[in-house]
Amino acid sequence: MTKDKLSRVVKVAKMYYQLDYSQQTIAKELGISRPSVSRLLHAAKEKGIVKITIVDPDEGVAELADVIKARFGLKECIIADAPVNENQVIKEELGRKAAEYLHGIVKDGDIIGTTWGTTLYEVARHMQPKSIHNVTVTQLNGGVSYSETNTYAAEILHFLGNAFHTSPYFLPLPAVVDHLVVKQAIVSDRHIRHVLELGKKATIALLTVGERHEDSALVKANYYTEEDKHVLKSRQAVGDICSRMITIDGDICDADINDRTIGIELESLRDIDHSILVVGGLTKVEGILGALHGGYANVLIIDQYAAQALADMGAN
Repeated sequence: MTKDKLSRVVKVAKMYYQLDYSQQTIAKELGISRPSVSRLLHAAKEKGIVKITIVDPDEGVAELADVIKARFGLKECIIADAPVNENQVIKEELGRKAAEYLHGIVKDGDIIGTTWGTTLYEVARHMQPKSIHNVTVTQLNGGVSYSETNTYAAEILHFLGNAFHTSPYFLPLPAVVDHLVVKQAIVSDRHIRHVLELGKKATIALLTVGERHEDSALVKANYYTEEDKHVLKSRQAVGDICSRMITIDGDICDADINDRTIGIELESLRDIDHSILVVGGLTKVEGILGALHGGYANVLIIDQYAAQALADMGAN
């Protein structure tokens, strides 16, 4: 290629790619035909004068999901792309993704166990009806009798029941009681025992991670004594799953508090076909890490901000 032609190729490339001139405008400016402009642009790519890089935003997310999936031995990791790092926006995006996933996997005869919380409310709210039969929906753990924030336990069960054409089973009980003997009396009731047994037989579990001990809905509901709160703080509770407080290693924080908690034991979650953890937000990353270290979930649905932080923490 002569120096003059090379100079013309560079000039046309700059006009087209840097100045956003149309091929017709370039042709008019340089007094050449439009096909000539097209040939010069093609030459610019062939000679390496112009290099085009296509950035696929989904590709990075897919790679991140694969890293998390492999690192924690998950069946699936799905990353919700929230447009902004804002709590409610993240929850809505998580709700859409998780509802989509659940709709795809649920089948005739499944038993769906669910805990409660604002994230799972978004999942249930976004559920679309599916024509399947003999699905059971049940609550996995006791609820909160008083909280500054609505935990939506009843609404979640109603939405899921409506989506899968079934009447849900409720646990209208406190999440944590003051004494072991109180819990023993409660769970000895045959109706309560039946609901708890259904939870153990669940084929699908919908889970989330509660806030750290100081911000937990369980603390705000006044379920923990001052001594309980001191124990949870000293043992560095990072959040709860089904109202059971865990450490970042996935261990139960305190045996006594755990014994007074009403609901599915965390060990039982490991045996469920699809144990789906739906959680996001940077404040939950340590809790997510604890849940995955404990092996309590085999499917993770998470936002991209928490996913990146989780991957970074897991690499350390």
